[in-house]
Amino acid sequence: MAKRVQGDAVSIDQLLDWLRQREEEMAALLAELVEIPTENPPARNYRACADLLEKRLRQCGLECERLEASELKNSTGESPVCLVANYGRGERALYFHGHYDVVPAQSRAQFQPSRRDHFLFGRGSCDMKGGIVAMLYAILALKDGGAELDGRIALTLVPNEETGGEGGSAWLAAQGRLGRGGIGMLLAEPTSGVVWNANQGAISLRVRVLGKSAHVGLQHQGENAFERMVEVVRRMQRLKQEVEQRPTKFNDGADRAGGSILMLGGQSGGGTNFNVVPEECWFTIDRRINPEEDLGEEKRKLIAVLQSCKNDGIPLEWEIFQEAQSSSCREDEPLGQALARSVRTVTGEAPEFEMCPGLLEIRYYTALGVPAYAYGPGRLEVAHGPDEFVDLRKMIDGAAIYALVALDMLRR
Repeated sequence: MAKRVQGDAVSIDQLLDWLRQREEEMAALLAELVEIPTENPPARNYRACADLLEKRLRQCGLECERLEASELKNSTGESPVCLVANYGRGERALYFHGHYDVVPAQSRAQFQPSRRDHFLFGRGSCDMKGGIVAMLYAILALKDGGAELDGRIALTLVPNEETGGEGGSAWLAAQGRLGRGGIGMLLAEPTSGVVWNANQGAISLRVRVLGKSAHVGLQHQGENAFERMVEVVRRMQRLKQEVEQRPTKFNDGADRAGGSILMLGGQSGGGTNFNVVPEECWFTIDRRINPEEDLGEEKRKLIAVLQSCKNDGIPLEWEIFQEAQSSSCREDEPLGQALARSVRTVTGEAPEFEMCPGLLEIRYYTALGVPAYAYGPGRLEVAHGPDEFVDLRKMIDGAAIYALVALDMLRR
C-alpha cells in the first residue's frame, strides 16, 4: 500500500484495496461499539465506550488524550469523556470529528448488531459509530502506507451531541481545547452522499398556559387554559406566516420547501379529563433559523409574541430548552473543494452541497474560524429509526475519501 504517485499521494487503487481487505475488521469494531448502549438521554455507558475506543486507538499506535468533564457527572455518577487522538506532528491540524452517543433505542434488540451481506444493523451504526470507524481506518490506511503529512490529523470523539453538546464539543470549546491550529474539520454525520456545508440554528421553547379547573357543568366558574392556548397559537401563527416566507441562499435539498421554519405543537398536552375545564395546557415551539438570520433577533420576536399575550391578560410562562447558532462555510473553501475532489475520485460523482435542517457540530468549529463540513457513510433517512443500518462498502468509500482529503490538505 506504500506505493506513491505524483510524488506525495497514495495510490487510490491501493488505498481502496487496503481498506476492502479490512471490511471484516471494520465490521467487528463497529459491532463492538453498537453493543455498548450509549443512549442519550440519559447519557449512559459513556465510560465503557470511551474505554473501548481509547484502547483501540492506542493499540493502533496513535497518541490519545482523554479529557473528562468531571464537573458534569450524570445521575449514574459518570462524567462525559472526550478523546483526541493524533496522527502526524505539528500545529496545523485537520480535525476528524465524531460523536459516540446515540438516540434512545426503540427496543433492546437494537444493541445486538446483526449482519446481512455488506449491511450492519443496530442503533448507532449509521449515526454515527460507522462514521467513527471509517475515520479511524482512514488514519490507519495512511499510517500503514507511510504517508508523510505537513501537520496532523486530530480524531476527536465526543459524547452528548444528541442533546446539544454539553460535556462534549461545547465543553471542549469552553476549555479552549477544540479546534486548536485547525485548518479544517470533517464531521462523519450520515449525509446520504451530499456534503453539508451549513446548518440551521434552533430556538426551542415549551409554553405553559394557565387556567382554573371546574366541572363541565360549572364551566363558567373555571378559566379554560386550552381556549387561552388557542389564542396564543393563533398569534404565533402570524409570526409563522411571516417567518416562512424568508428564503435562504443555501441549497436545502430537493425534498424541502425551503426557507425558515417555525413549527408549533411538536409536543402538546393538558387537562385531566374530558369533562373538566383544563387548568393547564402546554405546547412546544421549534424555530429553525437560516444562516442569514440573527439568532438574537429571532429569539426576541418569539418572546415578544408571548409577552404580548401575557400583557393582554393570558397567564402563561415559557422555558427555552434549546438554543444554538446556525453555521455555514463557502463551497469554494480549500477544504470544501478538497472534499468534493475526493468524493468524485472515489465515487465517480461530484457531491451536492446542501444545508442541514438540523443542528451540526460544525457550528462549534466555524465559530472559531475553522472551515467545517459534514460528510458521512450513513443514510439520513434510516438514522434514529428502528432498522438503522450502515453499508460497509460506503464506510470503506468514506474512509478512502477522508484519507484523500487529509493528503490533499496536509501535503508536504
